Amino acid sequence: MTPRLSVTACTVTTRPVGLRLPFRYGVVTLREAQEAQVSVRIRTQDGKEAAGHAAELLAPKWFDKSPELSNEDNVQQLLRAVDLAKASYLDETSYLSAFGLHATYDAEHVERCATEGLNSLVAGFGNALLDKAILSALCNLLDTSFFDVIGSNAIELQSTTAPDMDGFDFTSFLAGLTPSTSILARHTVGLVDAIFESDVDPQTGVNDGLPESLEAAIKAWGLRAFKIKVSGDKDKDIDQLVRIASLLDTISDPYLCTLDGNEQYRDADAFGELYRAMANDTRLNRLIRSIAVFEQPIARIQAMSLPLGEIGEALPIEIDESDNGINAFVEARAVGYRGVSSKSCKGVYRALINRARVVKWNAQEGAERYFLSAEDLSTQPGLAVQQDLSLVALLGCSHVERNGHFYGDGATGLPTAHQQSLKDDLPSLYCRSKGKLHLDINQGSVDLRSLHGRTAYGWQPVAVLPIVVDGMGFA
Repeated sequence: MTPRLSVTACTVTTRPVGLRLPFRYGVVTLREAQEAQVSVRIRTQDGKEAAGHAAELLAPKWFDKSPELSNEDNVQQLLRAVDLAKASYLDETSYLSAFGLHATYDAEHVERCATEGLNSLVAGFGNALLDKAILSALCNLLDTSFFDVIGSNAIELQSTTAPDMDGFDFTSFLAGLTPSTSILARHTVGLVDAIFESDVDPQTGVNDGLPESLEAAIKAWGLRAFKIKVSGDKDKDIDQLVRIASLLDTISDPYLCTLDGNEQYRDADAFGELYRAMANDTRLNRLIRSIAVFEQPIARIQAMSLPLGEIGEALPIEIDESDNGINAFVEARAVGYRGVSSKSCKGVYRALINRARVVKWNAQEGAERYFLSAEDLSTQPGLAVQQDLSLVALLGCSHVERNGHFYGDGATGLPTAHQQSLKDDLPSLYCRSKGKLHLDINQGSVDLRSLHGRTAYGWQPVAVLPIVVDGMGFA
């Protein structure tokens, strides 16, 4: 039986996240950030109640890259989208399924955000964060795992928001998903990262005993999967790729790469020039053979209006920033893209529907042409990591971009009791290293068995603040 619920309370707080290393992506070099934390209470038709929680980093210059906006402007945009989603969900007095609540307000929320100058990617962040918190509460209400909640379709996922999937059997599809027990951690290499140990200045380095270079990270964690950022400057990109390849090629086992353009190329021809330059440089032969995905090379303003042509036929290219709504993957497929990224900050339901599209389209073509990748560097230890890893494990992804702890200093900043609770409740997921709590990466993989417990997604932070509504609070 599908629970019908309403949201009776919600609070949004933020916490600072200090970075131990600067990270450059696209046009920004991030040195500090904030994480949004949402707590909700739900009530079912029969009067049962439960609390749930979610967290996401408020990453500037990704959702909206307008040069007129400061990093703080971007943070306020995201918080405003959360506030608007919160208002809609609290105003709904009917009892709906978890997905039914999302579907009721998805399009309306995007339109309302647009009237305030918030693009649809920003808008989606608001709904995505609220939906995760509601799913967390549903896990607690039913006293079961995220995998069981989704596998039984207790959310009542339908084609309501995706008419192209009318007639698709979502209940059978979800029941057939088998969550992974481990996943390869794909280590992002930023544009200003130290590649070799010799690149680290001992006078200005962190000097905390943890890896500060790609070389040290490979040695410490046995990495075998990597995500490499490129800048849009072909010659500089080739030089950087050659340096990285000279290190990766020393790995005796096969390694896997993805190449992230972060919208830095103007069109398919410009990106094609980079690829041809790579293909013509023998120093990059092994790296090219190891590339599984090319991620969003073309600026979103024209990525969906210009067909990829021959380069799209030749390479597995996906959208990421252009994935700004439930129908974006459909539109991208029409101009030659084969894949789309999964990110919790873009929505659990969107990821599940896109995974269903991959199944449907590949069956129609009789080939494994379309795919879903697992991205998101920004997830920090705690709820953000746990909830996103739960999603990608269920989606069947074999590797995931997952080294936010490398830049974000592990769980530093969370209360001591909070950190200890994480370690005690999720022993396969976290470890202590140099006195800090980190995601545990061993031989390049993350052990996901702790996520199969009943409380991983609905996990209750010990330091969560009371939710206050009209002066009445609850813990």
